[in-house]
Amino acid sequence: MRVLILGDVVGKPGRRVVRAAVPRLRRDRDLDLVVVNAENAAGGNGLTHEVADELLASGIDVLTSGNHIFDKSEVLAFIDDVPILLRPLNYPPGTPGRGAAVVEARDGTAVAVLNVSGRAFLPQSYDDPFRGIDAALAALPPVGAVIVDVHAEATSEKVALGWYLDGRASLVVGTHTHVQTADEWILPQGTGYLTDLGMCGPYRSVIGVRTDLVLEKFLTQRPVRFETATGPAQLCGLIATIESGRTVSLERLYEREPSGG
Repeated sequence: MRVLILGDVVGKPGRRVVRAAVPRLRRDRDLDLVVVNAENAAGGNGLTHEVADELLASGIDVLTSGNHIFDKSEVLAFIDDVPILLRPLNYPPGTPGRGAAVVEARDGTAVAVLNVSGRAFLPQSYDDPFRGIDAALAALPPVGAVIVDVHAEATSEKVALGWYLDGRASLVVGTHTHVQTADEWILPQGTGYLTDLGMCGPYRSVIGVRTDLVLEKFLTQRPVRFETATGPAQLCGLIATIESGRTVSLERLYEREPSGG
C-alpha cells in the first residue's frame, strides 16, 4: 500500500497547490490513500465547510488538524458529521469531533488514521498525548495499518512519540511547524517516521504569513494582524510504502510552483 501524507495546508495558495497535485500524484505514483493536515486551510487559520469540501473533492481520504481546528467557529456545526475530518484526540472529553477514523484504502486495506497533539509550547491545555494514544489504539477494530499525525511544536516531543509508537503504528509523522525536516527513517520495529512534513502554502513567506508583517512583529514587539502570503506555493509531504502493517520505504516530497504561479 502506498500512502501520501501532506503537511499543513495554508490558505488559498496551499489549497491551490494541493488541488493540482493530489489527482496527479494519485495517478502517477499509484497511491492507495491520501491524508492531509487542513487546520490552516481557511485563510491561514481554521477550516470551513466549503474549504473542507474543496479539499476532499481533490481526492483526499482523510483530513487531520491541530490547535487551530476551532479557530473558525462554524466548524462546530459540521465536525461531528464528517467522520474523515479529525481533531486531536487528546482534547478534553466532550470536545466536538473525533480523533481517529478507519477508512478503506484503494487496495482494500483497512487503515486507522489518528490525530494527536503535543503539549510543549502550545497554548491549549491538552490531555496527555501518550496515554491518549494508548487509549485510542486500544479502541480500534482490527486494521491493516495505523497512521498517526502528531501535531506538535517541540521536535523532542514528536521524536519521543515516534519511539513510543514504534511497532504499534505503521507511520508517525509530525505537523505544525510548517518547516519540513530531513530525518525520515524507519524505526527498528518497522514504524516509518518524519519529525515534520512541512507546509503546503506560499513559500515567499514566513511559514505562510506575509514576510513584512512578521518582520514588523519581530522588530517592533507590538501586536500585528497576520495575513496569509500570496504568490507561488510549495507542496510538502511524504510517500510511504506499507506492507503487513510495517513501513518498508519512505520518500520525502517537496515540490514548488514556478515563481510566476
